[in-house]
Amino acid sequence: MSLDRITINPEVMSGQPCIRGLRIPVSLILRLLARGKTILQILEDYPELEEDDIRQALSFASWATTEKTIPVTA
Repeated sequence: MSLDRITINPEVMSGQPCIRGLRIPVSLILRLLARGKTILQILEDYPELEEDDIRQALSFASWATTEKTIPVTA
């Protein structure tokens, strides 16, 4: 799996994973999709994005959630 569109730079968005060095974090893309926005709607709202950016954001999220275990405390 290639994640070449996801960049992590401590000087951009406090090191959050972003799309191609833009100030658009992966987490924003995921929140928009979770709230029901379609890929087309996101592309209309953020014309600097490409469909492959959104697909890689999803792939990155899938990879990230399988790589880390976060303990849950009550």
